Amino acid sequence: MGRTSITLGGVHLNSTVTNASGPRSATREELLELSAAHSGAVVFKSCNPTGLESPDNLKNPGVDYYAALARDLAPKGTVVWGSVVGVTEEEIIEVAKRLDQAGAKIIELNLADDFVANSVGPFKSIDRLKALLRRVRAAIGAVIAVKVPPSVPRDQAQAIAAVFKETGVAVAVCANDLPKGLEFDLAQGCVKAPRGALSQTHAFYLAGGGALDVVAVGGVGSGSEAYLAHLTGAKAVQVGSALIKEGVGAIARIDRELDALLAQHGKSSVSEIIGKVAFV
Repeated sequence: MGRTSITLGGVHLNSTVTNASGPRSATREELLELSAAHSGAVVFKSCNPTGLESPDNLKNPGVDYYAALARDLAPKGTVVWGSVVGVTEEEIIEVAKRLDQAGAKIIELNLADDFVANSVGPFKSIDRLKALLRRVRAAIGAVIAVKVPPSVPRDQAQAIAAVFKETGVAVAVCANDLPKGLEFDLAQGCVKAPRGALSQTHAFYLAGGGALDVVAVGGVGSGSEAYLAHLTGAKAVQVGSALIKEGVGAIARIDRELDALLAQHGKSSVSEIIGKVAFV
């Protein structure tokens, strides 16, 4: 296994670096290009049962389209990471089941988007969130990831992480919202900041207590930014903006840069730095 390989929710990934759901991941051509360009997981665009024309960020042709592609990719060894939205719990469960049956290894419930928040409202109460996640867990066998709304306060991470663990959610996809201008030293694995949660990613890593894997999304356009996200608890990182600017080559570039930094700092595996940030 390479330095940047990891196990996420029990699923082996050849690289911690993946695409984010949405950018260059909506069409069959885009997803095939992603799967050919790097050996990590391929994250599909969020989909619902019949497709959407709006909002634009969730425009998709429906779950049948992505299930067919999953059935093509999964037997070839690609780790398919599906993403789910819906306006009812029933829609979310239906889409999750279809992707699960098609061979998706990880199914991300995109509960962060306003489309879901304004209809299902899973984060309006702990009981509502727990009820939905229990229903999904009972319906599918794949690893469940939940995309957390960036607006969720960090002081709620403990309670939400407890719900995730209770309902069998293995992965939290969280905002990599580190402070602007954060001073850090990768060689020493330290940051110049008051002790405490540095980002939503870091908050959920601390709240999970080792029983919850965290994925950082946002703010990763280089190997050093990926390295810092790992130091603050991310077990994997999703790349969006760099993918839009550079194309699919951005993911392999970031993976190579991360690998080089790990070697430079004497690390044989990315696992050695996850959550190891120090404060000065």
